[in-house]
Amino acid sequence: MSKIRIAIAGVGNCASSLIQGLEYYKDVDEKDELVPGLMHNVFGGYKISDIEPVAAFDVDSRKVGLPLEEAIFAGENCTIKFSDPPKTDVIVQKGEVLDGIGKYLSEKIPVDKNQKPVDVAKVLEESNADLLINYMPVGSEKAARYYAEQCLKAGVAFINAMPAFIVSDEGWAKRFEDAGLPCAGDDIKSQVGATIVHRVLTQLLLDRGVKIEKSYQLNIGGNTDFYNMLEEERLKSKRISKTSAVQSLVPYKIPLRIGPSDYVDFLNDNKVCYIYMVGRKFGDVPLTIDLKLSVEDSPNSGGVMIDAIRATKIALDRGITGRLISISAYSFKHPPVQYPDSVAKQMVEEFIRGERER
Repeated sequence: MSKIRIAIAGVGNCASSLIQGLEYYKDVDEKDELVPGLMHNVFGGYKISDIEPVAAFDVDSRKVGLPLEEAIFAGENCTIKFSDPPKTDVIVQKGEVLDGIGKYLSEKIPVDKNQKPVDVAKVLEESNADLLINYMPVGSEKAARYYAEQCLKAGVAFINAMPAFIVSDEGWAKRFEDAGLPCAGDDIKSQVGATIVHRVLTQLLLDRGVKIEKSYQLNIGGNTDFYNMLEEERLKSKRISKTSAVQSLVPYKIPLRIGPSDYVDFLNDNKVCYIYMVGRKFGDVPLTIDLKLSVEDSPNSGGVMIDAIRATKIALDRGITGRLISISAYSFKHPPVQYPDSVAKQMVEEFIRGERER
């Protein structure tokens, strides 16, 4: 199989976990024990070692100009270090700032105005990137669309890991289809995070005949993602994404409050989630679930992204264009079409075997 040449926009904690994971699992093949967080060690013929970073973009002056393997541990990045990626020729280049730095992030992220942004589309072309992963901060609506636009210009596939509605938007999806490019998104799920746990509990109650009456999901953390989300006006799409991921399973409307709640500095990349659900079972007898989940946030999506990368490359190989329905439903909170997770997983398996087009 050929290499999967990836570009990354936003060299934060999630990018750090992804790059570390590529090194940590570089020798894994079909015969090894299944890697935690992956659907398959070898996915449609592609190993983890087939994924190769070729370009990276950021605006933090402490990262711009550094080799990628150093930049993932620079600045405010605080996720757990579990491997030492090898030296590469990939130097982090400056992208356009646009709305990527909000009111709170501007207090922590230095931006050197003397560093000129590069021509992203040109870099993507010259690096022969197959796809770009958008890891922009929550609320970076203009920046997310800017990188999608650069992919269209350069003829590069697009994976949207953040909650800006691009892949799930009919207009953007049509543009990628017309350009002959696949896209997957929006808003990456975790391996076992707040949204997937909430969805599984919701499906369990529905399957067992419980009438769900109300629920909330509150999250706190200490990384720059949570600090950024103190700016409430940047949270609109994030709340919609997380809420629709749960509400889409329930065939009736319920009072539902989901979203980031606060920033706690000393938690670093640890995220603490509280899920509360109230329903009625036989005899209208009340049922309550009150759950706490604590996870290292950024590694939680690393394996999910590796599968999304490989599915997107398969689409490129097969000449599939436009939005990828199956991997988007399985790996993202706000896909073009919502399916129960068990159904979405089966759809991805069919896609890998070539039994489903997208």
